[in-house]
Amino acid sequence: MDLKSNEPFWLLKNGLLASYPSLKSNEKCDVLIVGGGITGSLIAHQMIEDGYSTILIDKRELCNGSTSATTSMLQYEIDVPLYELIEKIGEKGAVSSYNACSDAIDTLEKLSKMIKSNAGFKRKKSLYFASKKKDAEWLKKEYEVRKENGFEVQWLEGEQILEKFEFENTYGGILSKQGASIDAFQFAHELFMHNVKKGLKIFDKTEMVKVEEHKGFNLVTVNSGYQIKAKKIIYCIGYESKNLLKENFVNLKSTYAVVSEIDKDRFKNIGSTLVWNTDDPYLYMRTTDDGRMLIGGGDEDFYNAEKRDALLNKKEKEILKSLKKIKPDYHFYPDFVWAGAFGETKDGLPYIGEHKKLRNSYFVLGFGGNGITFSVTGMKMASLFMKNKKHPLSRYFKFGR
Repeated sequence: MDLKSNEPFWLLKNGLLASYPSLKSNEKCDVLIVGGGITGSLIAHQMIEDGYSTILIDKRELCNGSTSATTSMLQYEIDVPLYELIEKIGEKGAVSSYNACSDAIDTLEKLSKMIKSNAGFKRKKSLYFASKKKDAEWLKKEYEVRKENGFEVQWLEGEQILEKFEFENTYGGILSKQGASIDAFQFAHELFMHNVKKGLKIFDKTEMVKVEEHKGFNLVTVNSGYQIKAKKIIYCIGYESKNLLKENFVNLKSTYAVVSEIDKDRFKNIGSTLVWNTDDPYLYMRTTDDGRMLIGGGDEDFYNAEKRDALLNKKEKEILKSLKKIKPDYHFYPDFVWAGAFGETKDGLPYIGEHKKLRNSYFVLGFGGNGITFSVTGMKMASLFMKNKKHPLSRYFKFGR
């Protein structure tokens, strides 16, 4: 599956940060991680911290899948509003899921400092505004529910949004204190390099082609013919999990993003804020550290890479047309445009845990706009799984829920 197209900004901005060998001998380990994106980097870090001998493989070069195409907006807000999620799974699970994403942002900040990352972790507020008058009513309800459950939020009327952010044609919104941004591509590479020094073994351009299940271990054969004997496998393969698990647990979507030319003066009023709206699909935007505006949206069902890529020009125009509604006098000069994959689940939550069809294995699949923060929660959950312990969120994130 092709997870990205055209010119993903982070890949071009950073270039080739590191390279690793393909597998050229038989190996054995406590934990084999399949998938070398941001999720794989976080899970590998946790396994090394917990003292397990760990190997990670990826069929591409590291981070060259969806991690190179992510917008890297770090939000506690899940794609399903809190009040709706409460209706779906109950107050305890819904609030705990939102809190877990909030805690994940704090964890990422600590982790960034610990490895002395240069990936530009930056604390930001988050503005979620009503793009249509009819949306203001339910968005105000969402504000009240978040406030009741302890989230630091403020309601802004349309006039206040215009004054503070210079966005026209809005109908009120929620300003949240908790949020951040990061260059996930660079951060994942830094985390890999940090843990290689501690014993993590990485083999890229190494594809898993066969898994033999045995009592207490799995024997994995890769495309070179060599084998890895692993007590546990943790799959961090995101949207490509649909190739391994045939049931319909996630709907694949394509999302499109445009990055502007550098214009530091233009974006000062939203430089410290993540922005998204109530459109379906929603428009989202943030600034980059080098003074660009990154805007995304125009989501479509994913059918194949060719069809997705053929829509790049059309989607660029759609996104910029949406921007014109709130910034009618601003001319956006595009520098990069690309498409990436993401997944929608029935409740906006990830799938983290065991699957009945695969023994000695766990999955950490962080879908939706919270893929990175869900993956941080997956670190804690995987750590408990390895010790045969349960996590409070397991019942809400499990397969077959």
